Amino acid sequence: MPNQNLTKSVYEQLASFRYKLRVFMHFSENAAKEEGLTPQQHQLMLVIQGYPGRDYATISEVAEKLHITHHACVGLVSRCEKSDLIKRRPNPDDARSVLIALTDKGIELLHRISDVHLRELQNLQIDLTSFEHEPDLLKPALTETCLLSKPCQTHSD
Repeated sequence: MPNQNLTKSVYEQLASFRYKLRVFMHFSENAAKEEGLTPQQHQLMLVIQGYPGRDYATISEVAEKLHITHHACVGLVSRCEKSDLIKRRPNPDDARSVLIALTDKGIELLHRISDVHLRELQNLQIDLTSFEHEPDLLKPALTETCLLSKPCQTHSD
């Protein structure tokens, strides 16, 4: 049953957040293209370098983060490898897979693009630290809309 306690304020917050996401996504796609990358190549590089706890990943891990098939990810990895943006190496723990990491060229390019992205996030007044330790970006709105008989539950990755 839908939550009947949604207020005008909640809709306004959700609409504003969604608008800022769309503006940022459009900006991000154009920023990648200005550096000679496709948006997918940029996303691949960001997923690899931003993988939790390490600066490499398997193709399966990256495919999951990008929400693409393993086969599509292999093709994307191959295209980035041909451009000297990423490199493959054997996985010492599993001979069936390879580890992928950014090359020095890839790291430099990702750094430039990420710097521009961080400035755009500031312009949009989106604070990434709220995502780091507070999975409840819209906590006030969520608290306001929860049924009184049930506590709100939030999920984090």
